[in-house]
Amino acid sequence: MSTTAENLDGAQDVLQLATALREALTDSMVERLTDTAANTLEVVNKLNDPDTQEAVIHLIDRLTELKQSGALDTLFDLVQLIHGSRMALTDSMVDRLFSFIEHMINNMGTEEMATLVNNTSCAMTEAAEETMDQKPSGGLFSTLSMLSKPETQKTLQFLLAFGGKLQQSTVESDS
Repeated sequence: MSTTAENLDGAQDVLQLATALREALTDSMVERLTDTAANTLEVVNKLNDPDTQEAVIHLIDRLTELKQSGALDTLFDLVQLIHGSRMALTDSMVDRLFSFIEHMINNMGTEEMATLVNNTSCAMTEAAEETMDQKPSGGLFSTLSMLSKPETQKTLQFLLAFGGKLQQSTVESDS
């Protein structure tokens, strides 16, 4: 008889617990629990897909490799650095950065600049090909002979004028 009484007491306890739960749960709580259960089932269902299973297992393996090599800490340090940089940037800093980039694109993206770069590249390539097989004759008289040629003198004049103009524009932009 005591077992039947104990069973009845246990059943009454379960009944009281169920009643208390029913009364404590509001409609919004039931709705959230239902949504959570549905989302959980959706995730579990996606994990049954072989491609998803393979991807998750690969991710876990790679995560383990990162941890073992110490690269995981580096990865999180990098993420924190990027986040800190992003948080430190003010709107005015971002505006100035984009203004600078726009200015550089406008200055570097001109037809004249493209022509200059192309001419410079062609001249350097041709000069490298032309002088690749030449053997230097060496000596002071050889150098003096080369200096007496008009094209050498024109090149030296050009380089001196270029250097002077570059120095002048640098001084003017600093002041």
